[in-house]
Amino acid sequence: ESGVGKDVLAHYVHRNSIRGSHRLVSLNCGALPETLIESELFGYEKGAFTGATTAKPGLFEAADHGTLFLDEVGELTPALQVKLLRVLEDRMLLRVGAVEPRAVDVRFVAATNRDLERLIADGKFREDLYYRLNGITLHVPPLRERRADIVPLARQFLGAFAGSLGRSVPALSGDALESLEAYDWPGNVRELKNVIQRA
Repeated sequence: ESGVGKDVLAHYVHRNSIRGSHRLVSLNCGALPETLIESELFGYEKGAFTGATTAKPGLFEAADHGTLFLDEVGELTPALQVKLLRVLEDRMLLRVGAVEPRAVDVRFVAATNRDLERLIADGKFREDLYYRLNGITLHVPPLRERRADIVPLARQFLGAFAGSLGRSVPALSGDALESLEAYDWPGNVRELKNVIQRA
């Protein structure tokens, strides 16, 4: 679900791996139009399009020897799915406007709140890309299914926000703790964080 902390998990996997000393680069696949995502991922050569006055490496190259986190991978268009699959298979990329491919060594972590198997059945997500990305699946349950995490997370956020304001950390009353634990948190950890910040 949205807001459960998929990005936190991606960072944890990266930090605790042999690639942890290299970069983790993130891209929200649903935040940019297809033309921008392609140039962001693959980079481009000088003169590849109007305004490309210099060559620019893409996120694949920026994440070389590290991790590329593709958030909301279910939002990729079919054309970009094909290009991503090619990079996953060959470990080579072609910048926009280039004629020579470049080698990349990247771990991919992909996340989505969509049902990719349903998208495959509907013809909206490539089955071969799904199986290529699906080496290991980690399911992050919603906060309502892990209520024991609510209070520790609330205290962690409370400490961080108080510290950023230069204030001492206030205590959470018993009533506040009960209310936090009783609520279903449809917005998950993101909602809890915002509530604590607002409070």
